[in-house]
Amino acid sequence: MSPKPYIADKTKSMRCKICDSESVLIFSTKVLRKYTVSYFKCTSCGFVQTEKPYWLNESYENSINLSDTGLVLRNRRMTRIVTSLIFFFFDKKKKFIDYAGGYGLFTRMMRDVGFDFYWSDPYTKNELAKGFEMEKGERYHVATSFESFEHFDNPHDELKKIIEISDNIIISTELIPEPTPKVTEWWYYAPEHGQHIAFYSKKSFRILANQFGLYYYNLDNVHLLTKSKITFWGRLLFHFKYSKHVLYGISFIVGIFLKTKTFEDMAKLKINPITN
Repeated sequence: MSPKPYIADKTKSMRCKICDSESVLIFSTKVLRKYTVSYFKCTSCGFVQTEKPYWLNESYENSINLSDTGLVLRNRRMTRIVTSLIFFFFDKKKKFIDYAGGYGLFTRMMRDVGFDFYWSDPYTKNELAKGFEMEKGERYHVATSFESFEHFDNPHDELKKIIEISDNIIISTELIPEPTPKVTEWWYYAPEHGQHIAFYSKKSFRILANQFGLYYYNLDNVHLLTKSKITFWGRLLFHFKYSKHVLYGISFIVGIFLKTKTFEDMAKLKINPITN
């Protein structure tokens, strides 16, 4: 039986999940091609959220939706960008974690580059990074979380979970354009699968980061939240419009100075094979 639709009162607003200001109705649309869902925008920080997402169990019958044809391309690009970010701004010899890591593709690719990456995802089976799951009680130098924050019903609680394991977080999610697009004008709303329920502005990210004592830096659809202020030259780079592309390109040079873990991992798994 389908869940009983939650009927939003179109005459009332919602409270913003980021800053608790008033959020006003901007449009309604069909989600999963059958539920009429209202979308609200915060009048203060610009965060856009759906009404109470009662349809999520149905949306997540498959944790990774069929229309996500960019999964491999996205992981290839983020591997390049994160390689440069870690190399220049963090300690490349420490441990890292991919939070909401899906099938384990990014973790495997980053280990192939040469970083000691691990995987975590309570909703998806680890297929490609077996043997390198998150260790209970461990803290990691940097946590990555790609294409996940737009899925979170409570961004504050989810960020709190990540901060419990790392002080430095690299996120990818598209920023809501200005002026706010109609549902037919922006692909990222993705009502056909109903998994995207939260859309951020730079201001909403700054407020969210500030709530946890974090600095916020933006690279287009890539976001860095960290407890440590980055260098002057780093901040200068981040203000450059094409900084994300610069980091992507530099990664080809950076890779020369890194040693892949591909064969080291193979030897480890031969000694300690994964049985499940």
